[in-house]
Amino acid sequence: MDIAQLLPKPFFVLAPMDDVTDTVFRRIVASNAAPDLFFTEFVNVDGLQSPGRPRILPKLEFTSTEKPIIAQLWGKNPENYYKSAKDIVQMGFAGVDINMGCPAKPIIKNGCCSALINNRPLAMEIIKATQAGVEDAIKEQGKGKKTPHHFPVSVKTRLGFSSKDLSWHEDLLKQKLSMLTIHGRTTAEMSKVPADWEAIGEIAKMRTSLSAETLIVGNGDVISRQHGLELAEKYGLDGIMIGRGIFHDPFIFSKDSKWEEYTKEQKLAMYTKHVKLFANTWPDGQRNIHMLNKFCKVYIEGFPGAKELREKLMDADSTDKLLALLEG
Repeated sequence: MDIAQLLPKPFFVLAPMDDVTDTVFRRIVASNAAPDLFFTEFVNVDGLQSPGRPRILPKLEFTSTEKPIIAQLWGKNPENYYKSAKDIVQMGFAGVDINMGCPAKPIIKNGCCSALINNRPLAMEIIKATQAGVEDAIKEQGKGKKTPHHFPVSVKTRLGFSSKDLSWHEDLLKQKLSMLTIHGRTTAEMSKVPADWEAIGEIAKMRTSLSAETLIVGNGDVISRQHGLELAEKYGLDGIMIGRGIFHDPFIFSKDSKWEEYTKEQKLAMYTKHVKLFANTWPDGQRNIHMLNKFCKVYIEGFPGAKELREKLMDADSTDKLLALLEG
């Protein structure tokens, strides 16, 4: 039985968000209120299997406080998915997820992520290559002997490309995935309309006959743990993934969030902790300092002078300058 099958029901997942959910932010979330499952940022398989590999590897760093953790891969070369899946097994992750949902136009133009909804032969080839990479890596670890190690392969996707198309999810469920995460919008809708949880519920019902063991996770507009619990119960879901909701409440996975009670001093202290951890984790500039700008709106809000301080912080070009502003 793989890690996904051992999670509580419903379980909560921190969504993969590029240049957001690095090892630093995941540790901050874990120290506040950890989800049941973490995901990495998006990791490009074609870059990982190229001379540019050293620039990609920081996205795969994690610590023991971020477990269990799934590595999320994207790209379009099945052979590179095969090789990268083997890498992921060897690196100690709990599973591998394939990004078939990102709606960013440059990525779609390149035929990756949610563009695969319109290229199903390639999408299925990618899934099979990833599953084969996992199986071969496990065999190699066991020196060719039968091993009880089960390593989940999952997919995160959307409701369709231009319009809702549940035949896409039928095709995915036939691949006997460990887990299927559905963002309740189409690619064309981006994040411009409310998530369609009724459609996510339809997919949950479909899996009963197509792949009963595949876990179904819903994603989109979840604003609290309680909200997630209600959605999971109403639509028969195994798990709830939260993305942007973490920006509004860093304790969103807690059963009793204290964020609304946090004072200015407590918020500044949390951002200071985040900046110091970033500086210690990436001392040689492995990650762009401006990643930290995305967190200004998380921590620096809800008190007099927040807007002015936020503007100063976002202009800072080093962790030293950020800390001087926060501790001054």
